[in-house]
Amino acid sequence: MEAMEVEDGARWDFLDWVGHDTSSSIFHLLDDPADLARAAAVSHSWRRFVIDNGFCKTLCQRICPEVATFTRAVVVTRSPARGSESRARDADHAVYSYLGGALASAAKPSVDCILRCIGASSTDNFPEETIDNTLEPSDRVRHRASYWSSGGHDDPDAPESLTYRLNSDLCVVDEFRVQPFKAYFQPGDPIYSAKAVRIRLGHSKLAPGAESFVTDGNENLGAIADENYMWMYTSPEFPMLQENVLQTFKLPRPVLCIGGVVKIELLGRVQKQATDQKYYICVSHAQVIGRSLSPEFMVDISHPADYSILKYLPGASNVRVEDILNGDPKDSTEWHSLVTRYRQMRHMAMVNMLLGPVHFMDEDDDMGGVTDDDVYM
Repeated sequence: MEAMEVEDGARWDFLDWVGHDTSSSIFHLLDDPADLARAAAVSHSWRRFVIDNGFCKTLCQRICPEVATFTRAVVVTRSPARGSESRARDADHAVYSYLGGALASAAKPSVDCILRCIGASSTDNFPEETIDNTLEPSDRVRHRASYWSSGGHDDPDAPESLTYRLNSDLCVVDEFRVQPFKAYFQPGDPIYSAKAVRIRLGHSKLAPGAESFVTDGNENLGAIADENYMWMYTSPEFPMLQENVLQTFKLPRPVLCIGGVVKIELLGRVQKQATDQKYYICVSHAQVIGRSLSPEFMVDISHPADYSILKYLPGASNVRVEDILNGDPKDSTEWHSLVTRYRQMRHMAMVNMLLGPVHFMDEDDDMGGVTDDDVYM
C-alpha cells in the first residue's frame, strides 16, 4: 500500500512510515526490472524515491556488472533537450529502466552475433586457410575444405586467437561455440583442436575502420594486438574436446559486451601434423551467441580518457528510412550522430551480406573433390 490512514484522518506514505533505510533495503530486494517499474508507478513520491536513489541503475549492474563502466546516460531525441540536475536524474532513470528490461527480456531470440572477422594471431597458408572461413557453418565449401589454420609450433602450449566484430556495439552474450577442424584429407583424419578456450569482450581503441579485416598474409596482425583493445570481460577457461563437432561454452552469466569486439582465445595444442611434426590448431566454424541491444541502445566511447556514454533512443526500432536519409537542421546533434551511425551500420551489414566470407578458387574446383595435394596445413 502506498499510504495508510491514522485515527485523525491524516495519511502517511508507507516510505515515510518505515523510513528511508528500511525502504531502500526493501527496494534493493527487487530483482526483476518489471517489479521496480511497477513500484515506481505507484505514486509520485514512490517514483521520486526510485529515481533519486538510482535503483534502476543498481539493478542493471547486478544483472550485468559491466554497466558500472558507463559514466553517463542520456536519452536521445530529435529535439534538443534542455538540461537540469532533475532532468538528468529522470533521464538516468528512463535509460536504466529500459536497459534493465532489455537485459532481462527474452523477447529477442539469441542468435550468432558475429558480423565479420578482424584478424587471427597467425595463419599457416593465406588465403586458403584464412580466419574468414570460420564464418562458414560447413567445413566444406564447393568441394573444398573450409577452415582456419594456425601456424605450426614446436611448443604444445603456444596459444592462438581469433578476433571478431559483432553486429552491434552493445550485445548481451550468453555463450560461444567453436568447432575444431578434422583434416579428412590427412592419414588418420586428425582433429586439430585446442586444449582449452576462453573469450574476451571489449572495444577497440583504434580509429573507426582501422581494425577492418585486411586480406594479406598477416591476417591484420597489427590491428589485433592487445594494446589496441580494452577488454572488459574475460571468461573462465573451458576444456575443449578433440572432436569434430560444434562445441558450446556457456558463460557463467549473461555478459554485456560494450564495444562489440570479441576475441576467442585457443589455449594449447593437442595435435601434431605428421609431415613436419609441429603442433597446429584448426577451426572450421565459430559463433558468439547473444542478443543485440541496438538500435534502441548505443554507446559512445572516448579515448584515451576511456569514458563511455550510454544512449537510449526511444522508438529507434520504428525509425523510417526517410528519417535516416533526410535530416533536418533543427534536429539535435545527438540525432545527427545517430543518423550517421545508422548509415555506417547499414552499410557494413549490407556489404557483409552481399560479399559474405571470401572463398578462393583455383582450376581444380571444376575437377571434383579435394586431394592431399590440394590442401596443406
